[in-house]
Amino acid sequence: MIPPIARRFVAGESVPEALDHARARNEEGIAVILNLLGEHYDDPAEARADADAYCRLLDDLADTDLDACISVKPSQIGLDVSADLFEEQYRELVAHAHEHGAFVWCDMEDADTTDATLDAFESIAADYPWSVGQCVQSNLKRTREDLERLIDVPGVIRLVKGAYDEPESIAYTDKADVDEAYRGDIEFLFEHRDRGVAVGSHDPEMVSLANRLAVEHGTDYEIQMLMGVREDAQRDLARGGVDVKQYAPYGDKWLSYFYRRVRERKENLTFALRAIVGR
Repeated sequence: MIPPIARRFVAGESVPEALDHARARNEEGIAVILNLLGEHYDDPAEARADADAYCRLLDDLADTDLDACISVKPSQIGLDVSADLFEEQYRELVAHAHEHGAFVWCDMEDADTTDATLDAFESIAADYPWSVGQCVQSNLKRTREDLERLIDVPGVIRLVKGAYDEPESIAYTDKADVDEAYRGDIEFLFEHRDRGVAVGSHDPEMVSLANRLAVEHGTDYEIQMLMGVREDAQRDLARGGVDVKQYAPYGDKWLSYFYRRVRERKENLTFALRAIVGR
């Protein structure tokens, strides 16, 4: 059982719990991106098991009226085994989602996985246009070139600042530099796309920038935030008419995910503790 201190950030251990969480957020006007916790499988059987679990989740979602989709990690569905296995299972999931009129997101992991992940996204989006979305990280110095390459791909691009500790030779390591790169990448996407832009950020400045650029350029966009982080802001944005999606992980591998959230922001632990004591 997930303890209360971690439950703030994890939608439960089971699919029914995850669906209940999605239903509660939908009632607040917030869509949900469900992610089964798991990553870095070097055993093809483990990668296959999680791919199958996602297929079943897509079937379960198809039997509901929930505004929810899924998000997978490359190393979860085979990339640590081979790029071919990853793309094969990624494509299978998108094809399955396409049959249901559903949507699949693919997260981005460390920089060594970028090429294989973007190659697969570009190929799959061409066959299943607007059924798939890809995360891109602005802290990598290569990202502007990647965005230029992807700008006409018929899939949604989720832009995040990036959470992986990459070497200075390939990534911006100073917060101000990451913010500057992220701001520039947001502007680039809104200037060059009329749809398919997702701003993954809890930074009020970046959210405000996205809102302003959407009005300026007439671009359809969405704001994405994590479960357990600035949920009051998520509700406020949704009430204001912004398309908000909450990334909500679930599953029995919750412990490492919870520790990661706490390491990223010490405030997250404070928020969780306050939730327990009711303050």
